[in-house]
Amino acid sequence: MGNRVAYKRLAGLPGLVLSVGQFEAFSFDRHYHLDYHIGLVTRGLQRQQFSGQSLLLGPGCISLMPPGEIHDGAGEGGDAYTLKTLRLSQDLLKSVAAELTEVEREPALAGMVLEDPALAARLLRLHDTLQLTADPSSLLVQSEWLSLLYFLFTQSRAIKPVVVKGTLSALQWLRIKDYCCSHLAEKITLDELAAVCGLGRFHFLRQFKQTVGMTPYAWLLRLRLEQACALLARGKLSIADVAQGVGFYDQSHFNRAFRRAFGVAPSGY
Repeated sequence: MGNRVAYKRLAGLPGLVLSVGQFEAFSFDRHYHLDYHIGLVTRGLQRQQFSGQSLLLGPGCISLMPPGEIHDGAGEGGDAYTLKTLRLSQDLLKSVAAELTEVEREPALAGMVLEDPALAARLLRLHDTLQLTADPSSLLVQSEWLSLLYFLFTQSRAIKPVVVKGTLSALQWLRIKDYCCSHLAEKITLDELAAVCGLGRFHFLRQFKQTVGMTPYAWLLRLRLEQACALLARGKLSIADVAQGVGFYDQSHFNRAFRRAFGVAPSGY
């Protein structure tokens, strides 16, 4: 396998760097970073030593390394391992913390390893999605990004959870429905939906879920698919035109989503 590391930066998320490293018979000397590292070992095991602790990181675990924390890393027993990281600059970290807590200061971070297979799996899916996407500002990515960082920072006690009470008002809910219906063929972002309601992105996410019982992405996806059914039933447009008309610019994605929702391909509806 050898030792290979690849990095990716995303123009839509300045301050975030993704990395995927495959290591064989390789050890990191004691070092530190100026950014915040979220590490996920997806294959094999890595032994980390920091703050007088010696901890084992493997699948289902999350390594959190704040700026300045001195640590090392090596494959357990010299074996090969794969490490994926999300690196957040201090500016990005501060802006995310302010959005999640409404306090403009960096969260109280400490180096630790969390054993949480479900959260680790979601972080890994987000990492893989960000690796593949050309658009990190999509509604799905934005929503999952904020939600996962909230759960991560809350579980690690880096931030005090912000309590978002209540639901969207009837007027806010009407504005959301009108906006989505009138812009269905276009890209719709979390920033836009939150602005329609006059809320911050995180508060909008929480209040939308409390109002509707679905995430904004899931609700919008269903709206697009229901509108697609109506267009297909009229029989006047091609499947490609229907897909584009309800906001799917990738017909294969439209076909998969339609089949998952209705049990048949669009051609069988």
